[in-house]
Amino acid sequence: MQKRRLGNSNLEVSALGLGCMRMSFGDHPTDKQEMIHFLHAAVDRGITFFDTAEVYGPYTNEELVGEALEPFRGQVVIATKFGFKHDPETGPHPSIGFDSRPEQIRRVADASLKRLRVDAIDLFYQHRMDPNVPIEDVAGTVRDLIQAGKVKHFGLSEAGADIIRRAHAVQPVTALQSEYSIWWRAIEPAILPTCEELGIGLVPFSPLGRGYLTGKVDENTVFDRSDIRSHNPRFTPEAIRANRAVVDLLKRLAVQKNATPAQIALAWLLAQKPWIVPIPGSRKLERLDENIGAADVELTSVDLDEINNTMSNITVIGDRY
Repeated sequence: MQKRRLGNSNLEVSALGLGCMRMSFGDHPTDKQEMIHFLHAAVDRGITFFDTAEVYGPYTNEELVGEALEPFRGQVVIATKFGFKHDPETGPHPSIGFDSRPEQIRRVADASLKRLRVDAIDLFYQHRMDPNVPIEDVAGTVRDLIQAGKVKHFGLSEAGADIIRRAHAVQPVTALQSEYSIWWRAIEPAILPTCEELGIGLVPFSPLGRGYLTGKVDENTVFDRSDIRSHNPRFTPEAIRANRAVVDLLKRLAVQKNATPAQIALAWLLAQKPWIVPIPGSRKLERLDENIGAADVELTSVDLDEINNTMSNITVIGDRY
């Protein structure tokens, strides 16, 4: 697996990371031992970058990732996140609200260190902005954790350009995690240039459009009620039909490149900037191998122009949430 450096930092990771959320969160419960074997297989295949969060589960995803990757300490990079309020009984959940108070960040860091079974958190993201806490206070708290040796790198998720600049002025931001894919490009006008200017890596989540860009979803696909797509505007039968032109484009290029639509979608992201590291989620070895294969798909400038020109004439239907 090729390696990439996240921005100007010294944090080097595999060109493709692995989003671990659905291994223990959301639809279709998984077997813990099966997921541990899967994570070991990912390491064997050269994946060194793993993404989790305290809210996934909650807690169970960090525990899974910590247990599975403990034998590879020092060889892999684990990113986790803080930023949601905690219910005393059920733990953090997005529906409860935000909490990035300094004392809460410190509590989350200590708890995540134990669940992840590490001495320091490699990359610590603010999961979502807290409107009640100045970003300078958040960045300053993470800076203190870095100085204390509990955290190595600071990250933001879904932050705007102004917030990124304000945070970076207090503690350099190593990576921004935001949704970015061939059919969701809202970060391109302001946020991508800000990352490039400040030397911040980009970690796109949902790089395969929550599965739509694989070409395996059609208007007859039925989603379990616990699946986020069951109430996602882009996954109504009408939107699925209307957006088929995007998949048709990916399929056409896939035939030319002896690849799959998913590999074209990931290769497109990798071709945008050398400091972009997508984190597709996966729970099956065949999907993992397919995603890894995207790193070997070379899109020429002609291919990229064709994608941009075609996408400029496609109106994607449905909001992402």
